[in-house]
Amino acid sequence: VQLQASGGGLVQAGNSLRLSCAASRRTGSNNGLGWFRRAPGKEREFVASIDWRGERTNYADSVKGRFSITRDYASNTVYLQMNSLKPEDTAVYYCAVSRYSSGSSSAENYNYWGQGTLVTVSS
Repeated sequence: VQLQASGGGLVQAGNSLRLSCAASRRTGSNNGLGWFRRAPGKEREFVASIDWRGERTNYADSVKGRFSITRDYASNTVYLQMNSLKPEDTAVYYCAVSRYSSGSSSAENYNYWGQGTLVTVSS
């Protein structure tokens, strides 16, 4: 399985970005999907997850109400819509496929990872 993340870039605070992550083959149809991020000088942290049905989502408190995770089975893609971006959202964002059908906030539950896409939010 290969995951290709895209959509990162430089934006001003308050603006929006949408990240995409496409899988190379039909994966995740029975698996949860997630987004994580790593800010400069910090450890990787959970951002959002979605279950295999696309019905149950979970968000880190820091992004709740601003970010939205969705998935499209036809294109085998997971999205992260990021609104009202803040400078503290600056990080490399990674998509991942869970070992399980549910989403998870624990990186240990994910066994496939994308290469990351950089998001920079200026103040």
